[in-house]
Amino acid sequence: MSSILTNNGAMVALQTLKSINSDLGKTQSMISTGKEVASAKDNAAVWAISKTMEADVKGFKAISDSLSLGQSTVAVGRNAAETVTDLLTDIKGKIVAAQEENVDRGKLQTDISALTEQIKSVVGAAQFNGQNLVDGSNTGSNANGNTGIDILASLDRNSSGGIAASSIGVDTQNLSTTAGTDITTGTGTGSADISTLAANGGADLVTITGFTFLDTSGAAAASAALKGSTAGVDLNETNGLVVGDAVELQIGDIKGTYRVSEGDTNASVATGIKDAMQNAGLSTDDFAFDLTTAGTLTIENLTSEANIGVSYEVSRGSGRLASLEDINVSTDPATALSSIEDMLTGAIDAAASFGSVEGRLETQASFISSLSDSLKSGIGAMVDADMEETSARLQALQVQQQLGVQSLSIANQAPQSIMSLFR
Repeated sequence: MSSILTNNGAMVALQTLKSINSDLGKTQSMISTGKEVASAKDNAAVWAISKTMEADVKGFKAISDSLSLGQSTVAVGRNAAETVTDLLTDIKGKIVAAQEENVDRGKLQTDISALTEQIKSVVGAAQFNGQNLVDGSNTGSNANGNTGIDILASLDRNSSGGIAASSIGVDTQNLSTTAGTDITTGTGTGSADISTLAANGGADLVTITGFTFLDTSGAAAASAALKGSTAGVDLNETNGLVVGDAVELQIGDIKGTYRVSEGDTNASVATGIKDAMQNAGLSTDDFAFDLTTAGTLTIENLTSEANIGVSYEVSRGSGRLASLEDINVSTDPATALSSIEDMLTGAIDAAASFGSVEGRLETQASFISSLSDSLKSGIGAMVDADMEETSARLQALQVQQQLGVQSLSIANQAPQSIMSLFR
């Protein structure tokens, strides 16, 4: 049936043409923006995911900047520690030379004093953007629970969408020459039971015992030595030892110094004092050393000399080079050799610690860069338009549009054919 009131063919052609024009508009938008999902109305779910990922990419850019700043800060600390190590090595060379009797120890001491001042200058200048990791000025706690700083390293997003920042902790390494304070009054820092040694051995012995260590609860109940920077350790507590404490024993004119190391037990401290005394020159022919009882050192005077003075002292310095300015090869080259060895070990450990963290920061920076690239690639896969496919689709739609226009034109002419029925 033909009707002049209802043109079904024209309506079908018109709807088809509208659909073609709509698809053509979307395709032209994809070509102009380069995106298949340019707004939330294109695909709400994909658009929301892409925007979240784009925000994360922005965050990782800030993290990359943070890691660069952190790397520079740690690099300055490492370079300072390495320089201090080199200078301490020079000082050790002069101290070794001073062990020879036929040298001018006064001139050697002058050189040592000059190198000491240079070390103090290096430590004081080792700052980046106001942050100095080697002079002991930083007192805050880091992610490791130790004294130090945190460097923003990542954004961690869980499966439920929650996000949290994570950091890499950098422990400070105090290479200052700040002098120590006497803590011998503490009941757990060890003690000597007599102040003089009688002659020819026998019952007159000096016994060094009673060592305890600071713990993480602010007391002194640990079984081994912890770093003073460990969270919970109270350096004002004088009833126990901590890493870096200097234990000094003097018998007659011979003084030995043992500096507590991480993990030391009461037995290793007693052994360390014995070794320090022997290194300082206390002869095993004249004095007998006994370590039979764990954590106890007993020394017996085998000589005929009576009433040899005995003194015992424990000091806690805030800097690992606290005894550097006490070195004097003019008067005591033997003790200077023992002291410089401990300080050199401390500087080497500091440089190694910084080097390890710097390597970790470099690895993290490389990972963040790769991760950002992967996120950008993922975002592109979701929202970017396939330009080859879009180009082909554009041409097809343009042809369909032309055919749609022709079809609508033909459908509009159909009612006119009815006029021929009335001629």
